[in-house]
Amino acid sequence: MEKGYGGYGYEDFVVVKALENGVTIIGLTRGKDTKFHHTEKLDRGEVMIAQFTEHTSAIKIRGRAEVLTRYGQVMSEGQK
Repeated sequence: MEKGYGGYGYEDFVVVKALENGVTIIGLTRGKDTKFHHTEKLDRGEVMIAQFTEHTSAIKIRGRAEVLTRYGQVMSEGQK
């Protein structure tokens, strides 16, 4: 993977497709202490494309969603 601005692989991204209303995507910060820094809500059928940046090291997904990455597909199960 090539490194983008600041040494992070900005060309990497994930695609999240909501399979139900109210799917929450939470961005988590880099650094010594991991904290929430951004939240998005998606309704069924909505798609979000997200990139990792110098500020975002991870994302957390709540709800039923399909997640596509360069490594493959993952389905989140949501709450039962």
